[in-house]
Amino acid sequence: MIRNEVSDVPIIAAIQMVSGPSIAENLAATAELLAQAATHGAKLAVLPENFALMGQRESDKLAVRETEGDGPIQAFLAEQAARHRLWLVGGTIPLRVAGDDDRVHAACLLYDDQGRQAARYNKVHLFDVQVVGSAERYAESATIAPGDRYVVADTPLGRLGLAVCYDLRFPEQFRTLVDQGMEILALPAAFTATTGLAHWETLLRARAIENQCYVIASAQGGKHANGRETYGDSLIIDPWGVVLNRLPQGPGVVLAEFDRERLESVRQQFPALEHRAHCAV
Repeated sequence: MIRNEVSDVPIIAAIQMVSGPSIAENLAATAELLAQAATHGAKLAVLPENFALMGQRESDKLAVRETEGDGPIQAFLAEQAARHRLWLVGGTIPLRVAGDDDRVHAACLLYDDQGRQAARYNKVHLFDVQVVGSAERYAESATIAPGDRYVVADTPLGRLGLAVCYDLRFPEQFRTLVDQGMEILALPAAFTATTGLAHWETLLRARAIENQCYVIASAQGGKHANGRETYGDSLIIDPWGVVLNRLPQGPGVVLAEFDRERLESVRQQFPALEHRAHCAV
């Protein structure tokens, strides 16, 4: 379903999914949603974390890991970007770690509108937590190796920063990205229902406001075959912290305008980024 139709370009899109253990079924669902986004004029689309696989076990990702530049999931992303002539943030996919057979990188790949890989970000902050108020426990570091650098890439719309899910809780990462010129933030995620209800929108709007950037937050949103429940509520937020569009639950496409004049106006009229002080401790 389309939450809102916007006629003017450029359009940005957040894709929400409820992925399962079948890569083929997940890619078919992804293709349908990207086609919807393209039909409505999207020039930049962001897929959620783990869009191609939400396995029965965390270790399932090891069996389908790919080498960078070679593999069916990457071929799919490249083909979709080229077919629809849009820039595509490919959520996260499992890529091999050199010298480590037990873990993968949760790699967020950016493709240009010709289907060429333009950037890669490996998720840095890993979700090793006991969720407060629930029996849920996660240990991403058992199967995922952390990245070691932050990434901002040039796109026709502007400088795009890449981050993933749990990264959202570490504001220093986004200060680094804005220092590198970030104007738009793409954040694929699979927040738990519990943590999403408590913190998702608050953290996303804070990142948009404090960094005066657009935020495209694409989430998993529903009950998965492995028993996990994700929060959803994919959002597009402007640099003043205004939620432009959202999708609470279930698969779908969230569309909004990317207004460069709005971005520049907020930064010029309210120059908080220029007012940052660096004081001795």
